[in-house]
Amino acid sequence: MADNRPIIESLRPGSDEDWLIVAGDVAELSDDIEWALRLLAGRFAKVIWTPGNHELWTPREDPVQLRGAERYAHLVARCRELGVVTPEDPYPVWRGPGGPAAIAPVFTLYDYSFRAPGLTVEQSLQQADEAGIVCTDEFLLHNWPYPSRADWCRARVAETERRLAAHDPDIPLVLVSHWPLLREPTRALWRQEFAQWCGTELTERWHRDHRTEAVVYGHLHIPRTTWHDGVRFEEVSVGYPREWRRRGHPRGLLRQILPAPQAPVDGDRSVVRLGAASS
Repeated sequence: MADNRPIIESLRPGSDEDWLIVAGDVAELSDDIEWALRLLAGRFAKVIWTPGNHELWTPREDPVQLRGAERYAHLVARCRELGVVTPEDPYPVWRGPGGPAAIAPVFTLYDYSFRAPGLTVEQSLQQADEAGIVCTDEFLLHNWPYPSRADWCRARVAETERRLAAHDPDIPLVLVSHWPLLREPTRALWRQEFAQWCGTELTERWHRDHRTEAVVYGHLHIPRTTWHDGVRFEEVSVGYPREWRRRGHPRGLLRQILPAPQAPVDGDRSVVRLGAASS
């Protein structure tokens, strides 16, 4: 969005060693996505990105009309040209203050399992439609070549679980996902019908099954810090201009992940910094 562009332009590291995590929903048009990531990659020592649903949309006005997995592969290729780490790359290990920790961007999508109990997927979608709550993904996020977005989600989860199982358990993880890995954060949504587009129950044990220092996610536009099973979860959305104009940016735009803060802190940011710079 035009009013969010100055926010990207304002982001700068606190030191030459700072890394930056971008937890998805950078933009919808391929040129805008590349512009933002190129700018940030030129400023931070390393940028780690995972896609949100908005990057995966195929708007009619985008010159790149690839769909589904082909669009994702295109974005990964562009990121690699910029030196940006993606979910398809080896997990980089942060060895600065608070490290070592492997930063693991994961791309999972959703499978509608965050729906109301007792409803089928079809009934849940119909109920949401009747309430006037329909995610734009239903029109612009294509699942080619998978039969459905849920099938694509299950394939992504299986591949990510394989990589997490192979990771050295002596090095803790910072899990980075656009969609929350737990259903619990979606309880704060004003309209619960939207939760079905917000993740999958298949990932709910990842922070327990693997040695996890922190989890970073976005998507909900409810920036805050919560703790689950002793693990810190950071929701880091900046959100739409109408949202941040109302609530502001009380602690700036960069959320420090490592070294870990002494206590959970609420704030409003969609990108997070790793490093020794003070927040």
